[in-house]
Amino acid sequence: MPKKVIIIGGGVAGLAAGIYGQLNGFDTEIIDMHIRCGGQCTAWSREGYRFDNCLHWLVGTASGPFHDLWKETGVLNGDTRVLDHTVYLKLRDMQGNDFVIYANIDKWEEYLLAHFPEDEAAIRRMCHDMRKASSFELLTDPPALRSWTTYLRAARRMLPALGVFMRYRKRTAREYFDDLNFRNLRLRTALYDLFGDNGFSAVVFLMMLGWFHQKNAGYLIGGSLAVSDAMTAKYQSLGGRVTLGRAVKHILVSEGMAVAVILEDGREMRGDYIISAADGHSTLFDMLKGKFLSRPIHDAYSTWPLYTPLVQVSFGIDRPLPASSSIEVFLAPGRTIGSTALERSYTLMNYSFDPTAAPEGKSVVALRFESPWALWDGVDETAYRLEKQRILSDATALLERHYPGIRSSIEVTDVSTPRTTRRITGVWKGAYEGFLPTNVNFYRTLPMTVPGLKNFYMAGQWLSPGGGLPPSALSGKWAIQLICRKERRTFRTQEAVMAIAE
Repeated sequence: MPKKVIIIGGGVAGLAAGIYGQLNGFDTEIIDMHIRCGGQCTAWSREGYRFDNCLHWLVGTASGPFHDLWKETGVLNGDTRVLDHTVYLKLRDMQGNDFVIYANIDKWEEYLLAHFPEDEAAIRRMCHDMRKASSFELLTDPPALRSWTTYLRAARRMLPALGVFMRYRKRTAREYFDDLNFRNLRLRTALYDLFGDNGFSAVVFLMMLGWFHQKNAGYLIGGSLAVSDAMTAKYQSLGGRVTLGRAVKHILVSEGMAVAVILEDGREMRGDYIISAADGHSTLFDMLKGKFLSRPIHDAYSTWPLYTPLVQVSFGIDRPLPASSSIEVFLAPGRTIGSTALERSYTLMNYSFDPTAAPEGKSVVALRFESPWALWDGVDETAYRLEKQRILSDATALLERHYPGIRSSIEVTDVSTPRTTRRITGVWKGAYEGFLPTNVNFYRTLPMTVPGLKNFYMAGQWLSPGGGLPPSALSGKWAIQLICRKERRTFRTQEAVMAIAE
């Protein structure tokens, strides 16, 4: 009989593990606490409107190892429609000045030179570094399966990016901007406001526009559900099973081996292997009771900064609402929305570019802002409901400022908080993408195994600072590759399986 693999968590990491597990002859079952698969990659419908809680873009829509991954897991197929935005985002400062970041490095360089000519040398150097960084890509095999030839081939392929990585890997974005010594205060301040806080990595900043520039980070029409539903359908078409609405309480260990999971309702599900693609902190400190912690794991969860949780207020608008940019960031330090005093800004997302987000002739707009977990932890239900009402009132007033007269056209509203994220995914402290990528941790990853525990693997966004869908899905693939090695079988992708069948 095929070996049984229990997968905790049905986000993209768990779905990828399930898909590759089925392709490689394992009997897999995904257990998820929510009522549908997708994890963080999710959206919800309200009276014909779809409010997306995740997808802005997806690295790998055109080429590279992530492109192969999305094809193998069913995300990119003959029905997939990809949109490449012209503008990455628009920032508006307190004085009403706009600062635009284009998705094409050449076009952004042209814009910067036209508006800030006194900084020509610094602008050209920054864009030159971005072009070099655009060749960077993650390795396709898990660290445990890499040899020196793996790194040698990668170094040859990514030689321009390697120089940028080695030069700036220990630098923050703010330090990088300081080195460039921008003269124009507006330019320097805009970059600080967008990327200059919390030790955000200089390398991550330089890589981001490289993916857009290559048209390799497009938006999938249909948003998050286009990703999660496609992966779920692929998994189930291969014979994979899903148990929804059931949270795992404990991972049962016997003689140093993970042998089963215990659900909250007391049900026991046994497996030959256990993969946790669930929240990392919940897995290590709750399901495994903190008994299997290495020093790197302990240090990461103790010292690495987390993404600040988000509040999202979504509006279904009964009229078309065109926008020049899908993402607009508005500086408003000190402004209060509900009980949250904004540290710096709030964001408006206008989904007019996606015809599936709203009924014809209507629109969806989402207002997002950071709200520290401490404001939400331990709040009772009465206070929680009142806070959501205050947030909706304040957010509606803000929307009215940007779109005068819009209040009368609002048909549907929805308020999602850090507690919403925690409830449907279990994510620690509402940190929707896990560890913030800084100059200290960007080049570091956490191990997929834990000391003293056999037949157990970790997957998901908590392994790599910065989180995100592509690395999470790749880690699910890696988990199956490691199990295949232990079982002494050749790992196969969809293409390999089809070739054998033929």
